[in-house]
Amino acid sequence: MTDARETATPTTAAPVPLLDPREGIPPVTASPEALSSVVAAFAAGSGPVAVDAERASGYRYGQRAYLVQLRRAGAGTALIDPVGCPDLTTLGDALADTEWVLHAATQDLPCLDELGMRPTSLFDTELAGRLAGFPRVGLGAMVENVLGFALEKGHSAVDWSTRPLPEPWLRYAALDVELLIDLRDALEEELRVQGKLEWAMEEFAAIAAAPPPPPRVDPWRRTSGMHKVRRRRQIGVVRELWLTRDRAARERDVSPGRVLTDAAIVAAALESPPNVHALAALPGFGHRMGRRQLEQWQAAIDRARALPERELPQPTAAYTGPPPPRAWADKDPAAAARLSAARAAVSALAEELGLPQENLISPDTVRRVCWAPPTDLSAEVLTSTLASLGARPWQTALVAPLLPEALTARPAPAAPPAPTAAE
Repeated sequence: MTDARETATPTTAAPVPLLDPREGIPPVTASPEALSSVVAAFAAGSGPVAVDAERASGYRYGQRAYLVQLRRAGAGTALIDPVGCPDLTTLGDALADTEWVLHAATQDLPCLDELGMRPTSLFDTELAGRLAGFPRVGLGAMVENVLGFALEKGHSAVDWSTRPLPEPWLRYAALDVELLIDLRDALEEELRVQGKLEWAMEEFAAIAAAPPPPPRVDPWRRTSGMHKVRRRRQIGVVRELWLTRDRAARERDVSPGRVLTDAAIVAAALESPPNVHALAALPGFGHRMGRRQLEQWQAAIDRARALPERELPQPTAAYTGPPPPRAWADKDPAAAARLSAARAAVSALAEELGLPQENLISPDTVRRVCWAPPTDLSAEVLTSTLASLGARPWQTALVAPLLPEALTARPAPAAPPAPTAAE
């Protein structure tokens, strides 16, 4: 009998609950000996390999993987514990010439890279769904809409650093890769029908070739609620508290938000309490916090208060690109007109093609071209300009023809002043 899950035909029928992996839940691979067997099995398998990783976001410090799931024809499904097997280089090497199938690849690639796994080619089912015009591109929605199966959604945000991992979690993890290759095949056909498969392959190649992202500059500026903090001295308090929290979270291997919330950091920056007693009265520094912790936070506040003016952070981060678009009308009305025209043209084309604007061309690329356009608006120069900003060939071929008219747009003439009563 043919397993219905092996068909990849889109369906409009009610989704069928997918309750168990077809070969059952595999044992967790947590030793070098067991890993050797997995490597051999997957090296001998055929076709693409489905890959997924589970992190403990919100529980542990950083974004490292606490479970890696794989599935390949001829090898079945494997669940690997990176705590017991922290170096997966041999597995990565065994799969070096194999296409990896991931959902939202850029989320999982950094933590897989830390383990020694990096693909040379991949297929991203989330990005494929975006390019194909699906309105909902989460894995559950895609499996349901394209393959007709309903995945369990209950364990996506659990603490994957828990050991031993409960059986329901392992079942959920195995099911995440159960149909990933089926989904890949169905989306490949959909993209081919729509004439977008080459676009997708260029996008996938760019993701696979991209270097690891550099460390974020001034990550403390991403503190939630930071927009309420205006004065440089207060911003300095945010920085000191954030850095102190980050060190404590790293040492304890817990999520920074579990050490001190962003809301508490902002409250302390706005109030700038003079002592521990005043600090304890603020939200987030209540009775559950011990004296030693309060003294740690107060010391960070005191350091910020003692900084000379020249060492205080600037209100905004240094940025080499154009200013925020909301400021363009005042700073450069001609650039604002160019941006408005370019956005409208890109939006219309994206709607015609049935894909999100940001996948047709990066909004940052559009802003940079409109802020400082080349003097030569020939197709060759515009194509080169877009490519230098990271656009792929399929994007430049579609967007470059839109730009000459947009980049010659002029601001609308100012309306004449309204007549006064005397007139």
